[in-house]
Amino acid sequence: MDNNQSTIKFTVPGEEKENMRTILRNVFDALNEKGYNPINQIVGYLLTEDPTYITNYNSARSKICRIDRDELLQELVHCYLFDKT
Repeated sequence: MDNNQSTIKFTVPGEEKENMRTILRNVFDALNEKGYNPINQIVGYLLTEDPTYITNYNSARSKICRIDRDELLQELVHCYLFDKT
C-alpha cells in the first residue's frame, strides 16, 4: 500500500452550484410533469448513473448528464448537513 496517497477534496465554485441547482430543479419539474416520482428517479440515477431514470422530456436527461455526479452528491450532502431552510 502506498503511504503517499492523499484524500481528494472537492470544491464546487459558487456559480457551478447555482447551475447545478437550476438543472436539478428543471429535471425535477420535467419528471413531475411526466407523472414520475422525481425524488425516486433522481436517486436512482445518482446511485446507478443510469440516465434512463431521467425522462427525455424538456431535455432533462441531457441536462442532468452535464453535471458531474460526484460534485452533485457532494453538494447535496453539504446542503443537507449545513444549509438551514
